[in-house]
Amino acid sequence: MSDATTSQAVRGIDVAGPPDAQPIVFVHGAMFTRKMWAPQRDALADEFRVIAPDLPGHGTWADAEFDLEPAIDALDAVVESEAGGRAILVGLSLGGYAITEYASRYPEKVDGLVIAGSSVNPVRTFDVMTRATGALVRLATRSETLENAVRRLGERWVRNRGLAPEHEREILESGIFPQEFGTPGPDVAGRDFRAKLESYPGPVLVINGENDKLMRSGEDEHAAAGGAEVVVLEGAGHICNLHRPEAFTDAVRRFVRRVEEPR
Repeated sequence: MSDATTSQAVRGIDVAGPPDAQPIVFVHGAMFTRKMWAPQRDALADEFRVIAPDLPGHGTWADAEFDLEPAIDALDAVVESEAGGRAILVGLSLGGYAITEYASRYPEKVDGLVIAGSSVNPVRTFDVMTRATGALVRLATRSETLENAVRRLGERWVRNRGLAPEHEREILESGIFPQEFGTPGPDVAGRDFRAKLESYPGPVLVINGENDKLMRSGEDEHAAAGGAEVVVLEGAGHICNLHRPEAFTDAVRRFVRRVEEPR
């Protein structure tokens, strides 16, 4: 475990690393919490200022359902209070869509984007698919039995990743929130995130797991929209930062160092 601390300025946020180093804000995916970034936090905090908040509906914000507008407001509060008003943003899945939305609104506050598992643009066919999937999940998780079953599956998945014991413990103790897999659907569906990415003028890295076929189906178009480099992590699935933590961390480190070079 690093010397990560929980910030008192914004509820549900971990901060680690030198205060004067390049800030990197990590935004988690649906169902998980900020603790899913524990492997990256501990590996990067010697060199960078690593900041990881909880999104609404997750972790310390479990008393509020996810909604994109409050999520963007919360992310802005994190960037202002913990990153000095500018940061590189890293987001996976739902987090990737959230940081894309944020960068389209506040490009002057974003030094670079790392978008992982977020290459499908939820418009047209994928709009319908996103709404339908969200509705099914919301319906299913009304059953406490089904919700608990999904939670147990998620916990088993984490235990099978071969993570460092302290990281596994952090992730499991922070909780898994199955109902939040369905809640973001109406907020995300129909938004043209590819156009939003195209409007962002800064550097972009797209990361996908080799076996994440859905996200990889939009990989080339998404990368082209952002003028992005693409990194595909061999043998990894959707939650690629935990499937291949070292490889994911290395890709982020290389990207951040390149962003820093002109300074």
